[in-house]
Amino acid sequence: MTHEFKEIIECYYKARQQGIPAVMATVVDVEGSSYRRPGVGMLILENGKMTGAVSGGCVEKEVLRQAQSVFETGLPKVMTYDGKYRLGCEGLLYILIERFEMTNSGIEAILENLKSRIPFEIKSLYSKKEQNLSMMGSVVLFEGNQNFVFSNQVNTRISTSFDFFQREILPCFRLIIIGTEHDAIKLGQLASMTGWEVEIIASPQYPKSIEDFPGVTRVINATPEELSLDDIDNQTAIVLMSHNFAKDLLYLQAIKNTQPIYIGLLGPARRREKLLSAFIEYFPEVSDEFLDSIHGPAGLNLGAETPQEIAISIIAEVLATIRNQTPIPLQEKKGAIHDDPKRKSINVTSTQT
Repeated sequence: MTHEFKEIIECYYKARQQGIPAVMATVVDVEGSSYRRPGVGMLILENGKMTGAVSGGCVEKEVLRQAQSVFETGLPKVMTYDGKYRLGCEGLLYILIERFEMTNSGIEAILENLKSRIPFEIKSLYSKKEQNLSMMGSVVLFEGNQNFVFSNQVNTRISTSFDFFQREILPCFRLIIIGTEHDAIKLGQLASMTGWEVEIIASPQYPKSIEDFPGVTRVINATPEELSLDDIDNQTAIVLMSHNFAKDLLYLQAIKNTQPIYIGLLGPARRREKLLSAFIEYFPEVSDEFLDSIHGPAGLNLGAETPQEIAISIIAEVLATIRNQTPIPLQEKKGAIHDDPKRKSINVTSTQT
């Protein structure tokens, strides 16, 4: 969801420069089944433009209608949307709608943390009992007690009874593709459409530019010896697809001291075993965590044949890995579609941020 929030902030920054008022709608709680989970948001400009989504498209028109009173009065509100009667999905959504008037300092702090890949949190204070409460609203929490409210009217010291929903904004998920062939282009396109930041590693012998890879964020022309990827974190996946055994081995050596959540290798299982045997022979001290992150052949068994289909299977396996899921058909899954043990929606009598 981080990439959606980033798009919202970038859209608001442009709207602020043009003097266009904005409202933020955030799903703060769900009872039953819903298309999206709590934490998703949508920015609504007074001219009717919307960025982001709180559902699959069925709820947004009602949110836009409800947002008009917030534009008119400036007072936040909590709207409910009962999918049981309108959608048949048995879900009741609680959506906090509030003015979005963040200062330039707040916007810059958010964008800087996203750029530096530093997590931060957002706490939304609301009440299900009252439709309009002037103190409701959201605040962005950074390390070092640096906080920025969505709207100046938000009271971050509340003595009355409020619900709150707090979520962590992680760095944007990033995919690093080592390779520049046709399949790398397709994987980069689909990963970009998924909302991931995509970087391409190319050989300086055959340099590439960003124009060669639609949707990617950056292209780095570097040999394995020159490659510097110090900011690899658990929101990063790497796929080696140079189609050259020796190059894949050298690039694997280049990233041996990093810890991405996923490393994908193309080719059959025997190629993986040969590659890892050669790698471990040179670097027997490599950590088990690094070796455990290696997946080869990369991708899920979907019967993929074309470069596009193979890209889908790789993206699917990366998603299953980062969400800690064992892929099965949803019709075979017991219980709710979305499991969210980290969800924080707690009723408190006194909160202080």
